[in-house]
Amino acid sequence: MIPPIASQFVAGETAPGALEHARETNERGVGVILNLLGEHYHERGPADEDAQTYCDLLDDIATTDLRACISVKPSQLGLDMGEDVFRENLARVVERADEHGEFVWIDMEDHTTTDATLDAFEHHAREQGCVGVCIQANLRRTRADLERLADLPGKVRLVKGAYDPPADVAYREKSRVNEEYRDLLTYMFEAFDDGVAVGSHDPAMIALAEDLHEEHGTPYEVQMLMGVREDAQTELAADREVWQYAPYGTKWISYFYRRVLERKENLGFALRAVVSG
Repeated sequence: MIPPIASQFVAGETAPGALEHARETNERGVGVILNLLGEHYHERGPADEDAQTYCDLLDDIATTDLRACISVKPSQLGLDMGEDVFRENLARVVERADEHGEFVWIDMEDHTTTDATLDAFEHHAREQGCVGVCIQANLRRTRADLERLADLPGKVRLVKGAYDPPADVAYREKSRVNEEYRDLLTYMFEAFDDGVAVGSHDPAMIALAEDLHEEHGTPYEVQMLMGVREDAQTELAADREVWQYAPYGTKWISYFYRRVLERKENLGFALRAVVSG
């Protein structure tokens, strides 16, 4: 049983509960990206099981009128056991999504997984097109990665980066990461014809995206986490496309504490949730 404070960040422990959350969120005009919690498997069984769960979830979404899609983590699908395991399980999921006309986001994990993740995304973007990938602004390599991805089908979500990579591969100062995010977002609106996914809760970055859209006409969507600035999600959805990233499943404890502790603003949201009951 998920306690009330955690239930503000996690969409239940089961697929039916997650789909019900998606339906309620859709009623506020917000689409939902569902992620089954789980990562860094070191045995094949759990990775295969989660891949099958995603396939089943895609089957379920396809029988509804929900604005919902899924997001998977490479280590959840077996990357820690080898790129071949990850690619095999990802192919199962993406092929099922393609059958139903559904969409799959591929999350980006720590910097050591970037090449394997982008290689897999590029393959499926060219083969099926129903995929998106997350890119982290704090990594020094990201501008070159975006130049590689600019002409591919599929979508790219730009986030600031929640992991803690070493200084030789990443910008560490918050102000420098913000500067890089602004520069990369500007480049994406100039170079990405198929649209931009703005993964940010920062009002300044969302306002910048609106200005860039007015200047370039590039379509875009805003993506935020479940439980963070939900009133703003609803307000923004009145005149632009907004999606909420909503995790679910029994492995919610580590996710919840990581989200609360990784950024000061999330800790504030959680504390206010405790106070308000």
